[in-house]
Amino acid sequence: MVVTLIMVVTLVCPLVFIAVDGHQVTLSAFTISDAEGVLSYASAWLGAVLAVATLLPFVTIFLYKNRPLQIRLCGVECVLLLGAVALIGAFTYSVCNNIFADFDISWANIVFRFPIIMPLVSLVLTPLAMRAILRDELLVRSLDRIR
Repeated sequence: MVVTLIMVVTLVCPLVFIAVDGHQVTLSAFTISDAEGVLSYASAWLGAVLAVATLLPFVTIFLYKNRPLQIRLCGVECVLLLGAVALIGAFTYSVCNNIFADFDISWANIVFRFPIIMPLVSLVLTPLAMRAILRDELLVRSLDRIR
């Protein structure tokens, strides 16, 4: 449940803010847009990966009777979170190279917002959940063996 709430924050808040010579661009889950509203690109792949990474832990909670499937879905969630981190990096790099090709960009011009670390936090919490589910499964199997 915590991973779902963390990923909702990532889904709705801006991730990266780039400002060079009065030109400002914001990267969020579904769009890349500037402050004037002139420039707007869709970042649908990033939005789709973040949306699936938000919904999958929520669905996994309700599969408590099928713990092996929960473990596999936690593994899929880890892969999705790694993909989300890679896509955020790729879109940031793309914005810097395509939109600001004529400008000299330094790290001082790129401001990473707080929600950018949320997929990384989720990437830490998901294996912990997977380990707890595995321990529950082993406990249930050991109790079945005793009977």
